[in-house]
Amino acid sequence: MLLFSTLLQAAAGLSLGKVGASLGAAIAAFAAAFGISKIGKASIEAGARQPEQAGHYRMTAIIISALIEGACLFAIVVCIIAK
Repeated sequence: MLLFSTLLQAAAGLSLGKVGASLGAAIAAFAAAFGISKIGKASIEAGARQPEQAGHYRMTAIIISALIEGACLFAIVVCIIAK
């Protein structure tokens, strides 16, 4: 609740649309970072279990991470445009 009241006080001079867009961009970036970290962790664990397949797991993780990062970038651009 304290965070919400602080955001409202900081946004007194701004429109709520700008605050919402900024908050949406922050949430999208956090969610992408969290998802990429989970993928990296799973890739490392899978490579430790089957070292002969580690290269395959790494490449798959890189491709999926790139897709997540692209979706995050798209979400941030939409939030910025929505201002």
